[in-house]
Amino acid sequence: MKTKQNILFLAVSFSLIATLSACTEPTNKVVDITPAKAEAVTKRPNVVIFYVDDLGYGDISRYGMTTTNTPNVDALAADGISFTDAHSSAATCTPSRYSMLTGQYAFRNNAAILPGDAPLIIDHTKPTLPKMFQKAGYKTAVVGKWHLGLGDGFVDWNHDVKPGPIELGFDYSFLMPATGDRVPTVYLENHNVVNLDPNDPITVSYEGRIGNRPVGTESPELLKQTADLQHSATIVNGISRIGWMAGGKSAEWVDEDFPFVFTDKAIDFIQQNKDQPFMLYFPFHDIHVPRVPNKMFAGKSGMGPRGDAILQMDWMTGRIVDELKELGLYDNTLIVFSSDNGPVMDDGYNDQAEELRGEHDPAGGFRGGKYSAYEAGTRVPMIVTYPNGLVNKGESTALISHIDFYKSFAALIGQNIEKDEAIDSQNVLPALLDNQAKGRDLMLEESFTLAIRQGKWKYIAPFDGTTPGWLANKTAIENGLQLTPQLFDLSNDSQEQNNIADKFPNKVKELHAQLEAIKTLN
Repeated sequence: MKTKQNILFLAVSFSLIATLSACTEPTNKVVDITPAKAEAVTKRPNVVIFYVDDLGYGDISRYGMTTTNTPNVDALAADGISFTDAHSSAATCTPSRYSMLTGQYAFRNNAAILPGDAPLIIDHTKPTLPKMFQKAGYKTAVVGKWHLGLGDGFVDWNHDVKPGPIELGFDYSFLMPATGDRVPTVYLENHNVVNLDPNDPITVSYEGRIGNRPVGTESPELLKQTADLQHSATIVNGISRIGWMAGGKSAEWVDEDFPFVFTDKAIDFIQQNKDQPFMLYFPFHDIHVPRVPNKMFAGKSGMGPRGDAILQMDWMTGRIVDELKELGLYDNTLIVFSSDNGPVMDDGYNDQAEELRGEHDPAGGFRGGKYSAYEAGTRVPMIVTYPNGLVNKGESTALISHIDFYKSFAALIGQNIEKDEAIDSQNVLPALLDNQAKGRDLMLEESFTLAIRQGKWKYIAPFDGTTPGWLANKTAIENGLQLTPQLFDLSNDSQEQNNIADKFPNKVKELHAQLEAIKTLN
């Protein structure tokens, strides 16, 4: 089987060399395809996906942040391609992660933000990105924030918790089960809670108070940060969370330890699999709330805990990249660095993110943010580094969606996929390896409505539902929900200030038809 896979990979690799040479626009630059470089490309590359949480387009110094610096992420950019029009598939975390791992838009499964005790939202009997890598002979791991549900309807945290990442195709998983602001506040390694005392079993409720832990509404003096009512239930490590938790005292995490715990687990996986191809999916907790950075970073950014969390994220990225270099793996590893959705300042905790940001613009000049149908909801920083690949370094304007990782990586490693697999993903591998190559022609954006990008045009479909109360209360975020169609010409209105739907009714009709065609695809 491995011989067959290697032959297929070699064929795909040399085909890719020819494709990249042909698809680049004519320039005076000669593409270097020496025998040595061709041989390097044919080695099966490792793949590492750094998936930051709530990082905006302008939240790293390579993309314009000047208040503080992100040297480790900037170093990746210097070695690769920085994309100016790359997008998470959705403006919130669960849908964007669902789409990346399945190659299907989240609306096809009604994927939405999940409570901490929700069942696994991905059908573990269906194809997934990690299963695709496994078929190609890769070892796979996920280390970090999960938030895609666990179990099949009721989770008993005191026994094997499954189905979960293992059943989806990850050989190893070390998780924050949901999010940092939701119970249970424990680590889950493969199927089991870490350091759980069987004499102190865990119970979780999102219906009403359980256990004897203090809660934020009654004991604000115990809090490191006060919070809104939604985030004011069980207190763990001085932070009140969403939901209530009883038991499991010995298994509680300490938020300030995240940068060491998660990077150590990722590095362990890399060291154990350094002699075979691997895929590591590393979804950060940072810079999601609650923002409780380690003392190494607290107070260092000048922008409060949110800025400090950015520095922490950068350090974690650098530590893992340094390990790849130390082991001699960096040159043959394709690294993707990006974010699951756009930025948010106040998301439930009073950490003064808005007050302390100064002149910093997390959205990098775009309108909206997390939850929003406007560009800042999904347009995020994205960097691809792969020294052994045929990468023309620099800045790329290619239109890219994270949903395209599935088919692009299949092409990268020479793995065939079925016709009904990853139906919404497109192979944009040439654009991932060449800053002059073209990306998508058409792209869907998900929020609480649907939008579509085509060339210079951005169309946002009317929203005829009821805005969730919690979203309506986030008055600092322009959610983009309107009763009438919105059309923007991004070539001269990148901030989406002038709705020209009335001036171009035929374009509205055309793009709406495109949207409906995508919705009915099956």
